[in-house]
Order: sequence, then structure tokens, then C-alpha cells
Amino acid sequence: MPRPTTDERLAKVHEDSLREFGEIQTATKEERAQCLADRRFYSIAGAQWEGQLGEQFENKPKFEINKTHLAVIRIINEYRNNRITVDYVPKDGRPDALADTCDGLYRADEQDSCADEAYDNCFEEAVGGGMGAYRFRAVYEDEEDPDNDYQRIKIEPIYDADTSVYFDLGAKRMDKGDAKRCYVLTAMTPGAYTEEYDDDPATWPKDINSQGFDWSTPDVVFVCEKFEIEEKTEKLIIFTDLGGKEQRIPASELVDYDDDGKAIEGLSDRERVLKATGWRRSGEKKIKRKRCHKYILSGGGVLEDCGLIAGSCIPIVVQYGKRWYIDNKERFMGHVRLGKDSQRLGNMLRSKLAEISALSSTEKPILTPAQILNHQQTWADDNIKNYPYALLNPDIGPDGVPMPIPPLNYTRPPAIPPALAALMQVCETDLQDLLGNAQAGDQPQPNMSGDLMEMIQNRLDMQAFIYMSNCARARQRGGEIWLSMMRDIACDEGRQMKTVGNQRETSRIELLRAVVDKDGKVTRENDFSRARFDVVAEVGPSSSSRRSSTVRQVTAMIGMSDDPETKQVLSAMAMLNMEGEGMDETRDYFRQKLVRMGVVKPTEDEKRALAAESQQQQPDPNAVYLASAAEAERAKAVKAQADTALSVARTEQARAETAETLAGIPRANAAQAVENATKIAASLTP
Repeated sequence: MPRPTTDERLAKVHEDSLREFGEIQTATKEERAQCLADRRFYSIAGAQWEGQLGEQFENKPKFEINKTHLAVIRIINEYRNNRITVDYVPKDGRPDALADTCDGLYRADEQDSCADEAYDNCFEEAVGGGMGAYRFRAVYEDEEDPDNDYQRIKIEPIYDADTSVYFDLGAKRMDKGDAKRCYVLTAMTPGAYTEEYDDDPATWPKDINSQGFDWSTPDVVFVCEKFEIEEKTEKLIIFTDLGGKEQRIPASELVDYDDDGKAIEGLSDRERVLKATGWRRSGEKKIKRKRCHKYILSGGGVLEDCGLIAGSCIPIVVQYGKRWYIDNKERFMGHVRLGKDSQRLGNMLRSKLAEISALSSTEKPILTPAQILNHQQTWADDNIKNYPYALLNPDIGPDGVPMPIPPLNYTRPPAIPPALAALMQVCETDLQDLLGNAQAGDQPQPNMSGDLMEMIQNRLDMQAFIYMSNCARARQRGGEIWLSMMRDIACDEGRQMKTVGNQRETSRIELLRAVVDKDGKVTRENDFSRARFDVVAEVGPSSSSRRSSTVRQVTAMIGMSDDPETKQVLSAMAMLNMEGEGMDETRDYFRQKLVRMGVVKPTEDEKRALAAESQQQQPDPNAVYLASAAEAERAKAVKAQADTALSVARTEQARAETAETLAGIPRANAAQAVENATKIAASLTP
């Protein structure tokens, strides 16, 4: 059977993509529409009156006291004050410098791509509507340099994720790590689409919208990025040399082809070279490899086949607010949906109360036309000009005497229905129960203990914990995607890459740098082909909050320690974490001080600087030799003096013995003289 041509293959890809996307969009349309309505409800003025409720209150006051917005903002502020960081941990638990390098490179990519915007947008959409997303993209390190082919990973936001990101229906995991395909929509104006892709939507087939999704409207044309995971089984050939060392080579690399593209039977040139150098086949193994294929398509066809992209994962990270599977359908929502009815009821009651108050705020007299004849304008302008009095025409009696007649009656302001007041109270209680009551934490009492305040704050934090936990799960998936992409783009020997440390210090690392390990073997440092790590997402306070907390704790510990060296270390740590204008140079000074003391682990640049400094401080070998030679001569001179003193002592001993014999001097005195001479000789011995 002949292989399909490229056009036929792309046509099949487009047909299958439209069919599958239509099925996904139809199955999730209702849920996603609710997510969009929730985001509009809390963020857009007037959106809380959309639908039948607004039609019922047409031409009536429609006030909004948006308490759902405040509840969402409180959770967002909690997240921004407790940023989530990614940490790479070796799978075997052993210390690995490459894991720390991955941490630094990930922070550098976050810093260079302004990843906080992507993270914040994703979290806000997940809390407000129920679903948010962001993406990873491999881009050139310097797009303006034609000679620089190096790539870095950029983290970008995806806006309106609930209407633009669709995974295949078979993906059940929350982080979509089991997804096979993903569709990301981008809306464009018809003019912009035609200009960029040289394609007219008017020429598309008429049945493309039959699946329930309009790929083209008079105002919007949708372009879709399709990411598809391709799994292939690959055979590895295992070769072993005479020393027992192994290397594994894909079988596809051991095949030679002729000019017509046909495989040549027999041994390939590479295998012949291996055999000639002592390598022999010792076995084979089948493995599965995953790669991600990207297409760009529209309703009319496949616009571009981008081929395989960096990494083995779909580079889309999705985060949910709350998520369930019910009736085999994925359902999700944010913090707003359950409070919408109470919010609408509160708005309706307040608007009705305002309407009642505005209808008749004061009692108005009921008069006959004759009573206000020629005074109509004065009565009409009284509420504006506030006249000091109002005039009425008197009634003339039978005897011709004017008789003042009071107003016939007065209007009464409408009474507030008792049910309205009861509903107002119930509505406020419901909103606090559903959205959370932050007043207890915002308004602490003067006599409230610190432990009680901490308990209240922990209770408030528990209302946001599910969103923080789901965010950590999404961030963990992002770390896995980033690592899979780095294995493909960080493979250039000698390449210099920027890293960012925990304290925002920057340094550079060199890929595949040859180093000698402790066993004397030459290995490659920063080799991402062996980067296999677990990803841990840690929820903690923001960098600023951590620094302030560290300063407070370290300052308290300084007074508890009696060791001068410990106090010196703690003082340096406090200065290192101080925030303020012009503190950068001070922090650098104390960091270098802690590095020299061995308290803080140095970066690669700091290691090189310390090595160079240590080399400069080593003494001159010639000077060391001359000093040691002088010391040896000095020792010889001292020894000669000691020998001379010892000889004198022995001579004195002989003389004393002779004198004792000849003159009868007591032997004790002679012995004392010898002992004194011996002590003198011993004091001169080196």
C-alpha cells in the first residue's frame, strides 16, 4: 500500500482534529460557559444583573454591592503573599549539584520571562472562574543575533483559559499529565488572519461549523495550536567492550541508506568501527519514547506543521479552582459560583429598598386646584429651592369672608415589608458562610492574644487552602515540563547560562564542562541528559515576607547566644536579609563574609573567586625555602651552644672530683655544682 503524501496526511490530521475538537467542545461547553459567567460576575460592573433578573428590573434601580469581588481578591492576595516555588530533588536522595543548577536555571527563566504575570493570571482565573492556564515555549536566547542559536524557555500566560484550552476527553489527571492531545485557541480579526496566513475564511467549506463551534464569524477568526504526544517503541542495541563498559545505541542509528533512501543490508559503517575497536553486541532492549508534535490549524486546514518541539510533554499547564468528575464529565468551578445567588439577592433587596425610599421620602399634602392656583411653580420647586413658606388660596365663605382650608390629606411613604428586612439579614449571613468572613481577622480586638489571632488567621487561610494546593500541583507539573524541555535545548558543550539563587544573586554555569571527580575520572558537569529529578512545589511566604520573618527570628536568637562566633554569623544573616533602599551592596558584602566562613554555599562564580584569592595568598616557594634554611642554621647554632655548655659542665665535674680527692671537699657540694652546670646546658638545647 503506497504511503500517503504530505498533503493527504495533513488533510487527515485536519479532519481528525476538527472532529475531536467538536466532541470536546460539545462535552464541556456548558461547564465552560458557567466559568466565563462567574468571571464576568465578580469582575465586570453590571454583569451581576445579566439575564432574566436584569430584565425583571428594567427601568428600575439596579445597585451592586460586589462582595464576591472582595472575597476573590482576598484569596489572590493570600496567594501573592505566599508564592509557590519549584525545587528539584534527586530521585535516589543523594546530593546532586545538577539539581541545584536546575533550581537556579528555572528561577532565571522565570525572571527573564516575567513569569509572575502568567502565574497570577492563571491563579486569578482559576479562583474566579474555575480554570486557568499558562504555557512554556522554547525561544531563541537573543532573537536579534543571527549567530546565536541558543534557546531558553519562556513562561507565557494564556488568557481566557476556560474558552481557549481543551485537552482530550481521555485525560483524567488534574494536571493533565496523561493527556494525548491539547488544543489552544487564539482569536484574531478576519483582517489580521488574512494578512498573516494569506487565507480567506470565505473560501472555507460550509460544513466546518457543523460540530457546534464557529471557527469563523464576521468579527473573529479562530486559529488553533494542536499539541499531540507521539509514542514510538525504539530498540536499543547494547555494546560491551573488553573492560565490561556498556554503551546503548538506537538501532535506527546503525543502518546505512543508499542514494535512493533504501536500507543497506549488513553491518553499518558505525558498527564496523565499533567491532574494530573491541566493542561487541551483548544484547538489546526496547523502550518507549514520547515526543510532542505541534500543528497550527484553522477551520480551513492545517496552516503549518511545526514538527517535533522541545520536550516530551505537552507544554501547557492547567490549574483548577475546584474540580470533580460526575457522570463521567469533568466539572470545575471557582470561589464565586456558590455565592452568586446570595449576591444577586442582596443586590435586589438593596435596590428595592432604595426604590421604596426614593418613591416618597416626605409626606406631601393633597390639595384642590383652586387652593394652589397661581402658586403651582412655587410648590413644584420647593424641594429644590427650599422656600421658607408655601402659599395656599383661601376659600371664600357665604358671607364673603376668606376661610383658610387645610389640605384634604397627606401622602404616606410606603412601609418597608417585614420580609425584606429578614431577607437582608439572611442574605448577609449566607454570603459570609459561602465566601468567608474576613472581618474577624481584619479587626483584631485590643485584648486579643497572639495565639488567638494566629488561630483566626489559620481559619481564614483554610478557606484558600484548596486553591493553593491545586496551584502547587499545577506548578509541580510545570517543573516537569520545563525539565523535559531543558534536556533537549541545554546540550551545547561550553555554553554559558545564567542562574539565579535563593537570595536573588546571579551567576553563570557552563554546560558539559569537563571535570575530574574524586576517583580521578574525567566526567561532564551540568549534563542535562542525565537530569532525572523529582519536582517538589513548596507553598511558602513571599520573598519579602520571608526576609522580614528571618530578620525577626535571627535578631531574637542573637540575644539567646553566648558564643561570639555564632553571634557574628547571626548578625551577618540578619544584614543579608535586610530590605531597603541601597542595601544591595551591603547584602553582597555580608554574603561574601558568610561564604568565607563556610556558612553559605558559594555559587560557581564565588567558587572561582575564592580559588583565585587563595592562590594569590599562597607564599612564594623561594621565600619559604630561604626561611626554612635560615631556621635550620639557627637551630644548628643553638645546638652548638648547648654542646659547648655540656662540655663545660663535664669539665667542672672532673675538676670537682679532683678537688674532693685532694682537698677533702664534701661530695655533695661537688654534685650540686655538676647539677647546676647540667641545667644550664639543658636550657640551651633546642
